[in-house]
Amino acid sequence: MNPKKNLVILLAMAALILAVSCSTGTKAKLKNSAREDQNGWIFVHLEGTPEEIGFQHGYLLAPEIDDALEMFAFYLPKATKKDWTFYREAAERMFWPKLEPEYQAEIEGIAAGLKARLPDKKYDRIDITVLNGWIELAQYYVPYLDEKIKAGAGDNKAPGYCSAFIATGSYTEDGQIVMGHNSWVEYIIGERWRVVADIVPEKGLRILMDCFPGYIHSGDDFVINSAGILYTETTISQFKGFKESGTPEFLRARKAAQYARSIDDFIKFMTTDNNGGYANDWLVGDTKTNEIAKLELGLKNQPVWRTNDGYFIGSNFAADEKFIAEETTFNPKDTTQSVLVRKARWDELMKDNKGKINAETGKAFEADHLDAATGSPGSNGNVLCGHVDDDPKGCPEFSWAPYFPGGTVQGKVTTAGLAKEMKIWGRMGHPCGQDFIAAAFLEKHPEYKWQGKFLKDMKSNPWTLFEAKK
Repeated sequence: MNPKKNLVILLAMAALILAVSCSTGTKAKLKNSAREDQNGWIFVHLEGTPEEIGFQHGYLLAPEIDDALEMFAFYLPKATKKDWTFYREAAERMFWPKLEPEYQAEIEGIAAGLKARLPDKKYDRIDITVLNGWIELAQYYVPYLDEKIKAGAGDNKAPGYCSAFIATGSYTEDGQIVMGHNSWVEYIIGERWRVVADIVPEKGLRILMDCFPGYIHSGDDFVINSAGILYTETTISQFKGFKESGTPEFLRARKAAQYARSIDDFIKFMTTDNNGGYANDWLVGDTKTNEIAKLELGLKNQPVWRTNDGYFIGSNFAADEKFIAEETTFNPKDTTQSVLVRKARWDELMKDNKGKINAETGKAFEADHLDAATGSPGSNGNVLCGHVDDDPKGCPEFSWAPYFPGGTVQGKVTTAGLAKEMKIWGRMGHPCGQDFIAAAFLEKHPEYKWQGKFLKDMKSNPWTLFEAKK
């Protein structure tokens, strides 16, 4: 018998056994998980230990996570003048040690699932940590560093991401909570913000949320849990401040989603060891008590408003006078700002629809195109369904230049009744139904052609009802 031939046969058999073993092992880790692509969204069901949830996430969403990491490695150096090595060093030094073991395990699981699906890629746990914390690092830590070097050098015009509302009592059709949110972000990022995750962790509460591929949290924050807590947020534009030793926002938000059983729990999770990153006005409700609250989360000031009969809105404005004076450069008297024009529109909608607010009116709010500054319909940065790519003034209060390719990228709505059944409505793309076509935009605005490698079409899809799997 030919020894060389025997060796070839033995090596082939070993390779086959290894492949079968890996396949069997992967299948076991993916048990009880699932992925379904629907109307522009990717719905994933994740279940098990932190390691299992992470592996399922990384494996099922590997192509999207890979695409997102490549996009950020390209985009962040151009947008912030800091390369991926800078972000890795910052995340490993500041964020990774602050993550509790279950979340370290989940992130390591995401990296492992990604590697299992795409073995030629070299991503690790720190890349996934950067992905989860990029907003805190790029929009808060970098300006903080610049300010340390030279007073006034830090551009603290934190982007005004999102428009949102939460209402209860006499403002809603059935007297129970209704909550809605649309995400504002750069299109190059937001067109990828298309995951709905149904998570059943080994410990804590079941979570249904929208999120970005690779995130352990929601990120743009539309979340319900099995204890009847629901929350969303909008960023506080022109906020300044960061604490390097604090706990990252993405960890605090995930803990709130997984463990908060009351509004008080939510507030405690979000305020404990706050690092100032991703400073938001948080809108939170409890379907068990029908109470809603607003938490304006800063480093020095953390005011809270609560009610069982009323509404809270968000369009990137700070409300507390002390908060504004001590932690922002926001001018509340400049009513030409998008954040205040949208605030005025929210107040109009709440007043005009008092007693009628439900899921359908919530969808209409998220698609609203009336410019409260002119009293006429518009397609710009002043409307709730923002289209800054159509706006010759851009959004100067958070450093978006004229015709910047950013604005609303998707919308979500839920009600107390839906939340109790772990259901949310989502619409991927502009909630108004308008498509964004990258090639046509770049032809018209060549100043943004540098984004062309990663800027994609963003088609509007129909509203889709998602629910946690039985």
